[in-house]
Amino acid sequence: MKKDFLPISKEDMQKRKIKQLDFVYVSGDAYVDHPSFGHAIITRVLESEGFSVGIIAQPDWKSCDEFKKLGEPKYAFLVSAGNIDSMVNHYTVNKKIRHTDLYSPGGKAFCRPDRATIVYCNRIREAYPKAKIIIGGVEASLRRFAHYDYWDNKVRRSIIFDSRADILTYGMGEKIITELAHALKDGKEISQTDIDGCVYVRTNIDYLENYVEIPSFEEVSADKVKYAKATAVQYYEQDPIRGRAIVQKCQGKYLVQNKPMMPLSTSELDKVYSLPYMRTYHPVYEKDGGVPAINEVKFSITNTRGCYGACNFCALTFHQGRMVTSRSEKSVLKEAESLTHEPDFKGYIHDVGGPTANFYGPACQKQLTKGTCKNRQCLYPEPCKNLIIDHKKYMRLLQKMREIPKVKKVFIRSGIRYDYLIYDKNDEFFYYLAKNHISGQLKVAPEHISDNVLSNMGKPGRAVYDKFAKKFYDINKKIGKEQYLVPYLMSSHPGSTLNDAIELAEYIKAHNLHPEQVQDFYPTPFTISTCMFYTGLNPFTLKEVYVPRTYEEKQMQRALLQFTKKENYALVLKALRLAHREDLIGYGRNCLINPPKSLSERTKNKSKQNKLSTNKGGAKNGKNTGRKSGFTKGKRRS
Repeated sequence: MKKDFLPISKEDMQKRKIKQLDFVYVSGDAYVDHPSFGHAIITRVLESEGFSVGIIAQPDWKSCDEFKKLGEPKYAFLVSAGNIDSMVNHYTVNKKIRHTDLYSPGGKAFCRPDRATIVYCNRIREAYPKAKIIIGGVEASLRRFAHYDYWDNKVRRSIIFDSRADILTYGMGEKIITELAHALKDGKEISQTDIDGCVYVRTNIDYLENYVEIPSFEEVSADKVKYAKATAVQYYEQDPIRGRAIVQKCQGKYLVQNKPMMPLSTSELDKVYSLPYMRTYHPVYEKDGGVPAINEVKFSITNTRGCYGACNFCALTFHQGRMVTSRSEKSVLKEAESLTHEPDFKGYIHDVGGPTANFYGPACQKQLTKGTCKNRQCLYPEPCKNLIIDHKKYMRLLQKMREIPKVKKVFIRSGIRYDYLIYDKNDEFFYYLAKNHISGQLKVAPEHISDNVLSNMGKPGRAVYDKFAKKFYDINKKIGKEQYLVPYLMSSHPGSTLNDAIELAEYIKAHNLHPEQVQDFYPTPFTISTCMFYTGLNPFTLKEVYVPRTYEEKQMQRALLQFTKKENYALVLKALRLAHREDLIGYGRNCLINPPKSLSERTKNKSKQNKLSTNKGGAKNGKNTGRKSGFTKGKRRS
């Protein structure tokens, strides 16, 4: 059969001679058949297993009519809010409405509802009361337990209850959905399954053996210490080898999470990325100008999954997991070569990476048989002695990619983990990176420089970043290139006081940085940092953590990171006064801002009066005028 998009209408089904689809995938994103989109991967995987699949993308949720457009599937509806949590998609960290959506036709906003997974599922229940529903994707995956919801400012129960779905799948879903699909085909009841990576609801748990029970929905809603303890257990058991099932009671029923599914092997990943994707958006969106999200990924290649960086503010630990797996060199090069045949290919591959570009394999050999360590991380606070630090394999891949005809340049945009790079005793990759894969700027993510804040982020101390930055500039000087670091910075993370924000501002001033991208901490569901934000506790130690909560303080912390902007002056001034750091208000080399105009005017007037007085009393021989004037200027600049 000719390569084509999957059915989105009855007419498409008729062309394929399909009377009833096996599965119908309902997505909060526009239909883009590219492996950077979750709906594309899951539907193509099912198709490769012999199942027929149709897609209903961004349906009108105000009635159940559009949910009937492909008919009731033979086995189940698959529901996802899209590549991004629908609430994050709709609202900024200040809970202001976003007016664009890169995953919608023409970038138009409001093409999906708030809490899209719940809304879609309830519409399906209206249309087909007895249909099976399987939910997945980021929104469902990260809301699988009782969780703090930033937008409601309360603890909500697991999304499986509100959506009334039969099964929730979490993490990367290819293996999970394949096993579920075959179980359904074999006539098995999947609402209470033993398949890894699944969450479901039971009325009793007598059958369970190897499991751990965490505080109930009612307990974590009322007691922040219990919420923190529950979060710690969820983190500890997030491993496909040593992890156990987790049970959480909710309103008289039991939520059961099976242990995580094993990550895909190299050969399995290769198969997923070799499926017949159209690699673009569906033609129905041409009239709207296409789907903007494709622009960033069309000429990018995903070669790894998972991240053992385990930053506290990142949800990857609970979604993709800490085990890193990679595609084969052959698979990646084949995809790179295929990109060169695209009519709009200009010679540039925009990215080759994953969650962290230079993590190109498991952290250590031990992980392969015993899983990730329960009580320690691979890089924080110091690199583990078992950590494999080697860039040779990744460098060889990049070298071969540059040799492909028509490829002019290969960029790395998914991020270099600078601490991992600086820990590599072999400088070969660092030199190679600077020579061949940076176009003037390298984006890195120190996030902060205060050791107090970094410890709460689960990131290495400032000294590690300083060492990296020095080496970066030393290498560029040696190879004769003028290239710069562009640091991503975060304000208002749990643990960050006003003094910490000022310390970062002083660092920015001292190093002549001009951060354009500053991210306020966003308490998204199911991260360690969100737990800290809600409870004020570190879930692993139960020690108190300072949390900037008020809108004004968050605005001040953000403004301090961009203190040169005129619109931030009043906030920076107030912050410095509150912190009793008036020494940073003035004309000195280390000052962040000038004095306010009223004070500045008084200073100038006083200076003029002193000058006039000097001229009257000691200007006859001309000796005092210049000396006194110079002293005044020097005083103002000190």
